[in-house]
Amino acid sequence: MREEDQLQQPVTPEELMQELRFKATELLLREEWQESVQVYTQFINLCRDQISDKSHQNHPDPDLLTKLKKSLCLALSNRAEALSRLRDLTEALKDCDQALKIESTHFKSLVCKGKILLSLNRYSMALDCFKTAILDPHASGNLETLNGYVQKCKKLEFQSRTGAFDLSDWILSRFRGKSPELAEYTGPVQIKRSELSGRGLFATKNIDAGTLLLVTKAIATERGILSSEDSGENAQLVMWKNFVDKVVDSATKCERTHHLISTLSSGEDEGKLEAPEMSLFRPEAEGIGELNEKLDKVRILSVLDVNSLVEDSVSAKVFGRNSDYYGVGLWILASFINHSCNPNARRLHVGDHMLVHASRDVKAGEEITFAYFDVLSPLSKRKEMSETWGFHCSCRRCKFEEEMCSKQEVKELEIGLERGIDVGSAIFRLEEGMRRWMVRGKGKGYMRASFWAAYSEAYGSEKSMRRWGRRIPAVDIVVDSVAEAVGCDERVLKVFMQTFKGNGLSVVDMEKSLKLGRGVHGKVVKKQQALRSLLDLGTHDA
Repeated sequence: MREEDQLQQPVTPEELMQELRFKATELLLREEWQESVQVYTQFINLCRDQISDKSHQNHPDPDLLTKLKKSLCLALSNRAEALSRLRDLTEALKDCDQALKIESTHFKSLVCKGKILLSLNRYSMALDCFKTAILDPHASGNLETLNGYVQKCKKLEFQSRTGAFDLSDWILSRFRGKSPELAEYTGPVQIKRSELSGRGLFATKNIDAGTLLLVTKAIATERGILSSEDSGENAQLVMWKNFVDKVVDSATKCERTHHLISTLSSGEDEGKLEAPEMSLFRPEAEGIGELNEKLDKVRILSVLDVNSLVEDSVSAKVFGRNSDYYGVGLWILASFINHSCNPNARRLHVGDHMLVHASRDVKAGEEITFAYFDVLSPLSKRKEMSETWGFHCSCRRCKFEEEMCSKQEVKELEIGLERGIDVGSAIFRLEEGMRRWMVRGKGKGYMRASFWAAYSEAYGSEKSMRRWGRRIPAVDIVVDSVAEAVGCDERVLKVFMQTFKGNGLSVVDMEKSLKLGRGVHGKVVKKQQALRSLLDLGTHDA
């Protein structure tokens, strides 16, 4: 018989399984994930058929069935590993669970499942997997790695439960090395209907400035260095396409991600959308179930148009390596935060995580808001900026300033400043006007924030301070009122710090600068030395 005829001879199921096993293992070792999944799928289907056939025989061989089930268990575990590398986490987790049904303490399946759960931020369940895996005799050569996973799960579970984050050591190292590993955390907030727009995020208790409100990891991000030659417009288009592809891929491969994206507004029928339960956003959330609806790529595009955020914005600070890049991302829970011209929250970007904290004191029931654009500017400028964002701001501050800006004197001040009148004189006239108009409390802060450019220029000019220093409010009074009205801002902090440059800060002024610093950078910077370091960096950047 010729060799060609021998090759065409039908092979037995056992021989075919052996061939598929070798091929799949080789592909896995070569890290050809997609191809290995395909071959493992063939092997798994054949193995299941063999188990079914052998089980229904009159006298099934128990040893053969045990051997087949072990082969199936290992194949499921290996396919789960390949699927997880392809970020198809839903299917990978299903394979791990099926493998563990066959052998509840299967070492490789436990480790694979633990890593998947960890990447899904389900820290307690991941910890259970790694703890069980350590008890296996196969763990002896991997104890150091497994103990590392155990410690990581414990740390992240503690962060997620308590909100106890501290970036101090990383800041003191001048952001050297990788960005710190962070858990997802949901603080004292809930989603409700908003008077500002659609749905919003609200405080469930009184919150001090600097308090962490939430930590959330991006569904996807895209970053790049933009060329100044073409204003980066072409690069931004390419980045946007890549970003959209990443989000669609993530939603396709993870049911939970698909479900979370489905809670976001596409800009239409916002009034009909329900406020989702906060339990949905907690890391250990389970029981989401499968979505009946198919992935709608057109809707996802609309969702991203409305909800994606750029990392470098007026209400944000980027820490670490990605500060050199233009970055865009989708952070689900943060997408529910509306704009206000008297915002009370800021965000820090660390790697792919966003940390949102209160930038001023917040009362229970108050809506959490960001500044989508520069709120240290007059009402007329803010109106122009809100139009480019596609909405009309009707926050408390805008309503108050509508009335103030109708006064002829305020109109004349705006025109005068545009024409270059003396800033000290403008501030003096504004302060005198507010005294006559009986403007009190936050109203003063709103007006001072609107004319912040003039205040900043005056306090930074020795000439202006020599002439007007005794006739206009002290810098600390203005800084306090602006921070209380519109939250802490780096520019406000810089003016406060530079006023004392060369003279040194008193204990009281240092305490005030640290409080302002916590409003800008949050209480995740625990060590005063690290916060002082940030304050120094901030004044040097000015």
